[in-house]
Amino acid sequence: MNNYLYLSLLLIAGSVLGFVLSAVYFKLSASKKIRELENKSVKLMEDAKKEAENIKKETLLEAKDISLRSKTEADREMKERRYELSQLEKRLRHREEMFDKKLGQLDKKEDLFNKKEKDLSRREKSLNDKDLQIENLIMEQTASLARISGLSAEDAKAELLKNVESEARFEAAKVAKRIEDEIMEASDKKCKHILSTAIQRYASDYVSENTISSVSLPSDEMKGRIIGREGRNIRALEAATGVEFVIDDTPETVLISCFDAVRREIARISLERLISDGRIHPARIEEIAAKVKKEINATIKEEGEKAVFDLGLHGIHPEIIKLIGRLKYRTSYGQNVLQHSKEVAHLAGLMAAELGVDIKLAIRAGILHDIGKAIDHEVEGSHQAIGADMARKHGENSKVVNAIAVHHGEGDPITIEAPLVAAADALSAARPGARKESLDGYLKRLDQLEQIANSFNGVHKSYAIQAGREVRIIVKPEDVNDDLCAKMSRDMAKKIEEELTYPGQIRVTVVRESRHVEYAK
Repeated sequence: MNNYLYLSLLLIAGSVLGFVLSAVYFKLSASKKIRELENKSVKLMEDAKKEAENIKKETLLEAKDISLRSKTEADREMKERRYELSQLEKRLRHREEMFDKKLGQLDKKEDLFNKKEKDLSRREKSLNDKDLQIENLIMEQTASLARISGLSAEDAKAELLKNVESEARFEAAKVAKRIEDEIMEASDKKCKHILSTAIQRYASDYVSENTISSVSLPSDEMKGRIIGREGRNIRALEAATGVEFVIDDTPETVLISCFDAVRREIARISLERLISDGRIHPARIEEIAAKVKKEINATIKEEGEKAVFDLGLHGIHPEIIKLIGRLKYRTSYGQNVLQHSKEVAHLAGLMAAELGVDIKLAIRAGILHDIGKAIDHEVEGSHQAIGADMARKHGENSKVVNAIAVHHGEGDPITIEAPLVAAADALSAARPGARKESLDGYLKRLDQLEQIANSFNGVHKSYAIQAGREVRIIVKPEDVNDDLCAKMSRDMAKKIEEELTYPGQIRVTVVRESRHVEYAK
């Protein structure tokens, strides 16, 4: 028991001693580390102070450098400003000297002006005195002339005015003739070159279409089937197509009559298909006519698109394209209007290229100039007014609208291209064989041409020649001189334009001939 207690005490004492020794060791170690840390901190402080001194020195050097540069820059700017101020001072001094010289000149001119003003005043007074003397002399001479001639001043004035007016008319006609000759001499060659080039580069075939189409039948027995029982088939055909079928004694032929070429074409194709099919009754007639009508409408659209594509145009409204396609089935004096419109577009484009103006605008206005004819039987008004309204309604350029509206001379053109379209229209219409007209209308126009020509004073005889393309007038040489002939031809052409409607153009030729006959005896 005592031994156990003794061992326990020894263990406790050893533990306490170990703990004390450990504490002493750790304390010594900590003191050593503290001293090392203090040494390091002192060294860091010294390094920091050295670095701070270096930074301070560098900063001072940099500040001195910046200050030196700023001072140098300021000195340079100051020198430049001083130089500019000196130059400005020199210029101001120079201007001041110029102003002084001009003031001196103005003073001299003012003195000269005052002298001249006094001289003019003196001359004015002298002229006024002379005018008064002249007026008195004129009054005396007028009174003397009135006594001698037996005419009053008013009568003499009227006679004088009459003579002056006659002389003025003669001189005006002479001047107009001279100006016209000069203009024609300068422009005739250029115009001929442009027109001939355009015509040579474009030539189209002429297609004649009438108001009557014919359909060949395989036999005369088919006429009875077309007419049907109590005429029901032919009535159904006319109701479905809107045309008139003429079935007469002409062998194996049925005539289709209608002024609307579209409906006439629908009727022709429908009848040919019915004859080929063999089933001719009202229900079949309505079915075939409706189908053909759709096909024709599609063809109209295709023709319009083809014409626009061939001309290289774009941005045209679909409704306008349909109107262009409808022109294929429209004729004017026997001339196919779609073909005519294409021809006008090409001619206008070629002339625009020769003159260096907008080719696309000329072509666009050329193809659209007659679109009013596609619906002129449905809308009231002239075809140019209808076409211009349709183009404006569907977003066409105002220049194109103007060209459409004035291509027959009704209004003022706003572009150079508009007269080109009008000229191309006249070229296409006046081409030999391009148009035809009825015999009655032709004879009536010839008679009207001669009546208009004979209505002018001094006309001896007039003749409408060249199938109405020219009117030739023979004047009385004692009443009309050469200069008045030019004026008469212009006035007569203007009157023909105002009073007649005709295809193409009409040439007016005035002929003056003087004959002197003597007999040797």
